[in-house]
Amino acid sequence: MINRSPGTALYYLIKEKLLELIKNETYQIGSQLPTESELCRMFDVSRTTIRLALQQLELDGKIHRVQGKGTFVSKPKINEALSQSMKSFSEQMKDAGLVSFSKVLAFEVIPAYYSLAQALEIDEEDPVIKLVRLRHGGTEPLQHSTSFIPWKVAPGLKREDCSGSLFQLLRGKFEIEIHRSVESIEPILTNEAMSELLNIPAGSPSFLLESITYSAKELPIEFSSSVVRGDRSKFVMERYYNYL
Repeated sequence: MINRSPGTALYYLIKEKLLELIKNETYQIGSQLPTESELCRMFDVSRTTIRLALQQLELDGKIHRVQGKGTFVSKPKINEALSQSMKSFSEQMKDAGLVSFSKVLAFEVIPAYYSLAQALEIDEEDPVIKLVRLRHGGTEPLQHSTSFIPWKVAPGLKREDCSGSLFQLLRGKFEIEIHRSVESIEPILTNEAMSELLNIPAGSPSFLLESITYSAKELPIEFSSSVVRGDRSKFVMERYYNYL
């Protein structure tokens, strides 16, 4: 039975109670929640109220439904920072307590096409390294990333060098001081091919993250386009305010 405060929606109270049960691990990650009928009896509310509460928890990424099986507690989302303190994917996974690695899907040198040359501030047809990786946090694929690096930035870069952090590799092997990146994010739905690579259902909500990274000399050293799983990631922005 839920004690309802005046002016507070009943489904919201149910949602908060279920969230509390998830946080204290009464319902652990990966475990199945009671059925809608069982929750109705547990909280002495209607099925409509339970469905609204579950919908909110699903929108928040706390639970997910599996067709024909039931509702399960989701893994917590991984924070990816959008702030003045730039961190690589590897560093962010380490902060989340996960071991990261990248599976190289493709590695080739291509001539820069017009828009790529514009982004990297090089001449059209200049050689560019195209690196396609499936990036993992723990055992799960979390990102599909395509990077373009001017050949003159990292001459002699090899496929076998690229299973770890690209930024660490550029800093260590090629002595490039990474200064800043300009990023854009937009929501997308994954197609079948991308969904298969990321091990998620086709049409899953995800993010398209595009970025240009600059050296301390303000030269573009990488253009990247990544598809990031929406069910396992959220972006956190830190802002600083200067009052006059």
